[in-house]
Amino acid sequence: MAEPGARQRRAQERIASSLGEIGFALPGSLVWRTTACGKAGCHCRDDPPVLHGPYLTWTRAVAGKTVTRKITEDQQAYYQSWFDNARRLHRLVSELEALSLRAFEQAEGSSRR
Repeated sequence: MAEPGARQRRAQERIASSLGEIGFALPGSLVWRTTACGKAGCHCRDDPPVLHGPYLTWTRAVAGKTVTRKITEDQQAYYQSWFDNARRLHRLVSELEALSLRAFEQAEGSSRR
């Protein structure tokens, strides 16, 4: 089996270094939502409806189920870097997986020759 090349090692070291720079990471999505309450006579039932909100919500998967929580704009400002870190973390992990797959294919392809 062939070892990964110098370029692949440098790429892996760069990714590992970047992973080490990531702080707290919150998974999920931030979305502004409007809602209808369903109370008879409420303006959200008018034609056209005037919905409640908008409300900022944080949605994520927990144990295979979707969990949604309202957050304030102050909370968004405070935790935004954590949401950004989660996206960066996923991007770096995907990059490392792709690099690893290429290294595997090269190693296995060269050992079969």
